[in-house]
Amino acid sequence: MPNLNNIKKIMMDGLINQNPSFVLLLGMCPLLATSTSLSNGIGMGLSATAVLICSNIVISLIRKFVPNQIRIAAYIVVIACFVTVVNLLLEAYLPALHASLGIFIPLIVVNCIILARAEAFASKNGVFDSALDGLGMGLGFTGALIIMSSIRELLGNGTLLNFPLLGSNYEPAVLMILPPGGFLTLGFLIAAIQKIRGQNS
Repeated sequence: MPNLNNIKKIMMDGLINQNPSFVLLLGMCPLLATSTSLSNGIGMGLSATAVLICSNIVISLIRKFVPNQIRIAAYIVVIACFVTVVNLLLEAYLPALHASLGIFIPLIVVNCIILARAEAFASKNGVFDSALDGLGMGLGFTGALIIMSSIRELLGNGTLLNFPLLGSNYEPAVLMILPPGGFLTLGFLIAAIQKIRGQNS
């Protein structure tokens, strides 16, 4: 019987306490680059979550058989296999999203969140806990992308998922969908989250 307290801790670590983007500050490149629209943010987040869960499971299964000297190379091969599967599925079934995300789907292979969880968690824990860790961290990353991309798309285009929300009189703040807007949004979000975490500690 799984320990419910342990399940809750692993999930809360990924979602809030050790959120990969807002607390651990991992995966900044895809977070900034793909958060220009909500559809991109959701697509990138769910793709990374799928890779995290699957690679964590496999790495947990093989952790006792991989020699320590080649473990990082072995982990990267496992991650690359799942990234290739996700990339091909997106290309086949969601070609518009695949084209929009471009190079950032293949670059999941070197996303530091994926490799960090493989090294720090999956290589030291059982399959169930590793799958949970992948799910929690993946949803934490997806949540960060959704928050970032919602703010940037709403202020930068006046839309969410390409539906106009702020009316025809709204003058879009184009800066928000440009790189400086990503850095500004991320900075304010990290400051707000650190403030909340400081109050709750």
